[in-house]
Amino acid sequence: MAIYSLIAAKKVCQTRDWAVTNLEINKILYLAHMAMLGRSDGTSPLVTENFQAWDYGPVLPSVYHRTKAFGNSYVQDVFHAFPTINGTVEADIIEEAVGALANMRPGQLIANTHWKGGAWAKFYRAGARGIIIPNDAILEEYRERVS
Repeated sequence: MAIYSLIAAKKVCQTRDWAVTNLEINKILYLAHMAMLGRSDGTSPLVTENFQAWDYGPVLPSVYHRTKAFGNSYVQDVFHAFPTINGTVEADIIEEAVGALANMRPGQLIANTHWKGGAWAKFYRAGARGIIIPNDAILEEYRERVS
């Protein structure tokens, strides 16, 4: 079952011991969301909110706005109102993504999510916000990446 984006963002921060930036949270969640869609053949998204195609890649607007005050510094706990998830499929896939992407710098995460021919690239328009990246396009990217 998909979870609220800010709950997922909180899990990323907790898993990284709060040593993660706004940009990193969004990129990690995008790749975790892609994996969740791919493994469920599109039936189980990670988050309920749609990713949007922004200049620096896929973004969950609620996560961006909740954490933008930190700029490119580490995000502090601005998720007090949201529950902690552990022992769920969603928590497991977020932990897996955090582990797999732990050694990537922000620029590498951007390059990864800007994959040529990928979902972000198909919907991105320079300077535009509000352009949704459909889950079926994210699933298609997953299939292309794993084939």
